[in-house]
Amino acid sequence: MYRALCLAAAVAIFSVTALRAEEKTIVGIAAGNENFKTLVAAVKAAGLVEALEGKGPFTVFAPTDEAFAKLGKDKIEALLKDKEALGAILKYHVVSGKVLAADAVKLDGKSAKTLNGKKFKVEVKDGGVLLNGKVKVVKTDITASNGVIHVIDAVLVP
Repeated sequence: MYRALCLAAAVAIFSVTALRAEEKTIVGIAAGNENFKTLVAAVKAAGLVEALEGKGPFTVFAPTDEAFAKLGKDKIEALLKDKEALGAILKYHVVSGKVLAADAVKLDGKSAKTLNGKKFKVEVKDGGVLLNGKVKVVKTDITASNGVIHVIDAVLVP
């Protein structure tokens, strides 16, 4: 009986935690993740917080801090000062609609249109998904109340 109660309590806690994660917007999830400090700063600098907290749904291919670091400190600082260029790059990481990993795999060899109007190529290679032939999706299907986040290992540049 005690074990059953503990199991029921654990399931209830897990369900509430999962529900809370889905109640957060894409921006809320990114802001709560230590690996997205640069992304969150960039979204704020570009004035895109309100848009990405909107109804959506959106699919965001989110570069980590390590991914941004590959651009170099000078490039990052320059982008943070150029709201228009920064906005164009960030919108290149967002696709309208909720595209889960299972759906992305079906896009092999096709292109996805981004919110900045340009497209990037989706390719399934060695069991993983590559964008534009070189940016690797490293984590998928982080669901939010207004879409989904997929973590990538480099910044997509239009």
